[in-house]
Amino acid sequence: MNIGKTGLWSPELRLHRDTAEIADAAAELDSHGWGALWIPGLGGGDILGDADRLLSVTKNTTVATGVLSIWRHPAEEMAAGHARLRKEHGHRVLLGLGVSDAAAAQSAGGKYRPLAALNDYLDRLDEAPEPVPTDERLVAAMGPKLTELAARRSAGTHPFLVTPEFTAGARAILGDGPLLAPYLAVVVDDDPERARTTARGFVSFFIGMGHYAKSLMRQGFSEEDIAGGGSDRLIDSVVAWGTVDKINERVQTYLDAGASHVALHAISPREGLPRAEWRQLATLAR
Repeated sequence: MNIGKTGLWSPELRLHRDTAEIADAAAELDSHGWGALWIPGLGGGDILGDADRLLSVTKNTTVATGVLSIWRHPAEEMAAGHARLRKEHGHRVLLGLGVSDAAAAQSAGGKYRPLAALNDYLDRLDEAPEPVPTDERLVAAMGPKLTELAARRSAGTHPFLVTPEFTAGARAILGDGPLLAPYLAVVVDDDPERARTTARGFVSFFIGMGHYAKSLMRQGFSEEDIAGGGSDRLIDSVVAWGTVDKINERVQTYLDAGASHVALHAISPREGLPRAEWRQLATLAR
């Protein structure tokens, strides 16, 4: 499965209320040449149904779940749904899996043992009547053990809120072959204060979550960096903002560090689909 070097990550492609506008936007994004459209598993719900809607209006781009929670989506249902989508749309479905956090495990009645739980989930995908092929699933790995597991049992990994330095470390663990597709928030605005404010409007929620906070601290950030929605230093390290040319330079730093694909999340100060930003970023599709 070739997903190119760049894709677009968008909660709006799932959550926007006007499904007709979603379909129109997805077809336009496909025409721009993005290698993948990534939809997050925020809030659970029928994420494969949402993927189906995007696949139905696109011809070339892969649709990736980035990512669905293993606690909210039973493996057997995901394997069956993935098989159905493959039959209808070909090899354009990439199943991204995440272990979330302890609260998600507890709400599902389980113990939070991420490595064991993910291994079990992958076993169940393998044992399904129509298994999910290894190269059509990947793992949201933030630590070395999950990254090693991703290399052995999936196409690779899709880390969230990481620096180029983290990316280089993940590549060293994965080796040369597996997919390494970090998420990168982007703000098309060259005013520093305004761009950082826009970025915090989305990422501050995640920065405050325990497992992401721990990941950021392992990447060298302090508690002071994480407080208040993220210091300027943190925001500037995990968000690309500025002109499209400047954003392209930041994307290249991730590719140079070992990423095989970068999933760009256009954060807009306006509600609705960020179509203006997507059109500005279209030159980065490759």
